Amino acid sequence: EHKMPKMKTKSSAKKRFSIRAGGSIKRGQAFKRHILTKKTTKVKRHLRGSVTVNASDSASVRAMMPYA
Repeated sequence: EHKMPKMKTKSSAKKRFSIRAGGSIKRGQAFKRHILTKKTTKVKRHLRGSVTVNASDSASVRAMMPYA
């Protein structure tokens, strides 16, 4: 019998996103890697932690991670 090959997960997506137990997609916050001296303390504080991927983008992220 012939089986279809497995779909591959995009390596860039598996490094950047993770699926939560409820099904939402977690991502890291952007704009906090460099050029931090001109950003205020308040901005840098609000960039901490992780956030949920927007609903309009979640379909494309799920397509990149078929087995997640």
